[in-house]
Amino acid sequence: MQDDQSRASEAKKGSPFLTTREAAHYLSLSYRTLEKMRLTGHGPRFRKHGRYVRYHIADLDDWSKGRRQSSTSDGAL
Repeated sequence: MQDDQSRASEAKKGSPFLTTREAAHYLSLSYRTLEKMRLTGHGPRFRKHGRYVRYHIADLDDWSKGRRQSSTSDGAL
């Protein structure tokens, strides 16, 4: 199992902007889940670079930190 730093390094490969597949890998989600979250507005912030969707690593980290919970009964995700 990879640690957080090596997973992040592998995902970004020198750039702070990730494709949907790279961002999904970084968050340990499937890319289809991340696409669906983008469509419903429940996923991390993203940017449009021309016709391309890109996720900034800082936005992914912020989104992940905002989903922190203490127990499964803390409420709906």
